[in-house]
Amino acid sequence: MISKMNTDMKKETAVEYMFRLLDVLTFGKDNETQIIFNDILEKALAMEKEQIIKAFCEGYDHDGDNYDGAEISYYNRTYKGGEQ
Repeated sequence: MISKMNTDMKKETAVEYMFRLLDVLTFGKDNETQIIFNDILEKALAMEKEQIIKAFCEGYDHDGDNYDGAEISYYNRTYKGGEQ
């Protein structure tokens, strides 16, 4: 039986999933490598966030000017575990 997912729970994005697994696979890396890893992760998450918001906007309002913050609200509810 498939259980209903709690809507208050944060969804894991593809980028978060990939980096979580890579972090486990590269356990024990030195400090410099960890810093580089974290920098790449932050850039990838920012790019993914922009893509998610753009996709929401394109689907939400075809003329492109009536979001009123709905795109950020959607992103935060879905991927950050609630309004932020």
